[in-house]
Amino acid sequence: AKSMDMKLLGVTWLPSQLQAVNPLFILIFVPLFSYVIYPAIDRFFPLTPLRKIGIGMFLTVPAFSISGFIQMWIEAGQTPSIGWQVFAYALLTAAEVMVSITCLEFSYTQAPPSIKSIVMSCYLASIAIGNEFTAVINAMISRPPLDQWLSGANYYWFFTGVMLCAAIAFVGVALRYSGRTYNPDSA
Repeated sequence: AKSMDMKLLGVTWLPSQLQAVNPLFILIFVPLFSYVIYPAIDRFFPLTPLRKIGIGMFLTVPAFSISGFIQMWIEAGQTPSIGWQVFAYALLTAAEVMVSITCLEFSYTQAPPSIKSIVMSCYLASIAIGNEFTAVINAMISRPPLDQWLSGANYYWFFTGVMLCAAIAFVGVALRYSGRTYNPDSA
């Protein structure tokens, strides 16, 4: 953010202030999606939990792509507006709302009462594995040859590609999934 034009909406923002954008968007997006966006989409296209998750996963691809383009502009000597980063945060937060909340609910409702805790711990373990993957990549890029391959915009393009592959794989799994919803009140 330090290499960007920090003016947005007539205000000059500090790079540290951008950290508040994601939590703010979450507070706005959770009710917005629950009461406006999901019902509007559901009128034209049945929005199942797996579809919400899939759409959210594919939504991360342009969010990472925007970050890649921002970095390319910075490397080319340009000073892109911080608005681009806020837009990327908005897309990423929308994806987070669609994936995280829906996955949590889906994991709970698809598990029989006798193994709800195990299924929920598997869901949380999958998040930990994703975080570990990112940590390993971040540790590896400090050493050759990855320090060259994943420097600058390539870092964002790498995660764009990883997310696109994960989203495509998810669609393949989701199309074959036939679940059974258990009443959450019976647990």
